[in-house]
Amino acid sequence: MAGRIEDYALIGDMQTAALVCRDGTADWLCLPRFDSHAVFAGILGTEEHGFWRIGPAHAADAEPAVADRRRYVGDSLILESEWDTPGRGTVRVTDFMPPRDGAPQLVRIVEGVSGRVRMRSALRMRFSYGRVVPWVHKVDGRTVAVAGPDSVWLDTDAETHGEHLTTYSDFTVSAGEKVAFTISWQPSHHQQPPLPDPQAALKATAEFWREWVDHCTYRGPYREAVVRSLITLKALTYAPTGGIVAAPTTSLPEDIGGVRNWDYRYTWLRDAAITLSSLLRTGYREEARAWREWLLRAVAGDPENLQIMYGIAGERELGEAELDWLPGYENSAPVRVGNGAAAQLQLDVYGEVTEALHLAHMTGLARNDYASLLQLKLIKYLEGHWNQPDEGIWEVRGPRRHFVHSKVMAWVAVDRTIKLIESGDADGPLEQWRDLRDEIHRDVCEKGYDPERNTFTQSYGSKELDASLLLIPQVGFLPPDDKRVIGTIEAIQRELSTEDGFILRYPTEGSEEGVDGLPGDEGAFLACSFWMADDLAMIGRVDEARKLFEKLLALRNDLGLLAEEWDPRLQRQVGNFPQAFSHVPLIDTALRLTASGAYGG
Repeated sequence: MAGRIEDYALIGDMQTAALVCRDGTADWLCLPRFDSHAVFAGILGTEEHGFWRIGPAHAADAEPAVADRRRYVGDSLILESEWDTPGRGTVRVTDFMPPRDGAPQLVRIVEGVSGRVRMRSALRMRFSYGRVVPWVHKVDGRTVAVAGPDSVWLDTDAETHGEHLTTYSDFTVSAGEKVAFTISWQPSHHQQPPLPDPQAALKATAEFWREWVDHCTYRGPYREAVVRSLITLKALTYAPTGGIVAAPTTSLPEDIGGVRNWDYRYTWLRDAAITLSSLLRTGYREEARAWREWLLRAVAGDPENLQIMYGIAGERELGEAELDWLPGYENSAPVRVGNGAAAQLQLDVYGEVTEALHLAHMTGLARNDYASLLQLKLIKYLEGHWNQPDEGIWEVRGPRRHFVHSKVMAWVAVDRTIKLIESGDADGPLEQWRDLRDEIHRDVCEKGYDPERNTFTQSYGSKELDASLLLIPQVGFLPPDDKRVIGTIEAIQRELSTEDGFILRYPTEGSEEGVDGLPGDEGAFLACSFWMADDLAMIGRVDEARKLFEKLLALRNDLGLLAEEWDPRLQRQVGNFPQAFSHVPLIDTALRLTASGAYGG
């Protein structure tokens, strides 16, 4: 059985990523890209669907031991796990994926710390998300697993043997001894990949992360949390193109045992834009430049066909399918690959993309005339479409509505483009778009606001609240001291808070179909809870903001990672993991609280 979501560590190479559990099991790995078929899919099923465990040897009828300690080595994605084995000694396993130009590799180095410890490596590769058993054989003393177009090569100095369609290695390490294992992916029609050098790869990987983190400009009291979040966001960036995935996993459930299971291994314009803004605010311009280039290629200058998400290289076809041979994480079915929401209309993405381009411009990123032209095209499209209903930020699978957040972000798109024109860096119908900005603002304030309750609502004419309304003051639609803003913040606190003070996205209806067109409930949405902390700081309730922020920090796992949501009933993380949309607002709130001096110690 897979571990709890927060039991996993992330390792990656900016092209794909693996999840490693506390017992030394890699239960998730897609090769060669984030969105490729999984070779280890045990997290969505059982060990029959692929895994790789390295840890102290244990009896066949016993559970593998959980590591006594684990940590990332400094500010890196190099994971160290240590086991203390009674009467035998202590052993350490170092797991990492070297940033690469060539074949993707997962390296695992076993090191004796004290005594003599009997170890076992159990490697069960299952291609195509656990469905295909590969042909495993030896080539020039190396073990290779082949299935169709893919091959995975295992290199180690330890003796290996095959049993029950699994490759095992049983060995002993004494203090100071090291035994390395490396798997490398290669197209099956290519010649075998070069022999790996695990120690050189470890040194190069440590140096890569050390140099990257040195560019961080944040020096505040929450530096540990901010840097770990930045490293996580970097790990979710697909280096060859600059695309940023929302998460490296699919179908980790928002509702344990339910149907709210989605594939997040794609680049949402919204998520990527807000990720970009956090990277820019902390000194990372190269990532911003790469993302802008990705955006221009993906959109290809045609705003009428703008999708809310793309593949990591800009692919448009992301058809959704269900993998019925996988039972799902803790029987949360269906397991989905692809994402049907790609075809939705979400007007807010125009605002997020324009805001990201505006911020890049304001922070001195070299001007790109095509980016400015794209921004103008986006507004010309919005002129005729901003007043349409859409599926909104939460990608509802129910009927389209006039979502207030979508209209607010359409206003942001127009406002930031006006600022671009006013700066002299673009030409456009300034007065016409000023009138458009005023029209959208007036429309939202008249149709999206409930004067009796003194709150904005989820959509025009509705009574439901929505946590995305917390962004109204953050994007400058209204000032923080406006009574309508304060009323909305307080209404969301009253009506969308869990017992432990975290924030739900919107009301759900249990077994009944809710506003999002789906049955079931979900946990507190962590991004929304960070937004609440931001808003509280903006309206002067800074102590309350700090306390909420630090409660949210306490939800991170022992390695500083967050999934999408927190289940207040089960007291555990839920949703895809780790989630960019959780780590971005963590950074933003830390920056705001640091600027206000609202922190303890």
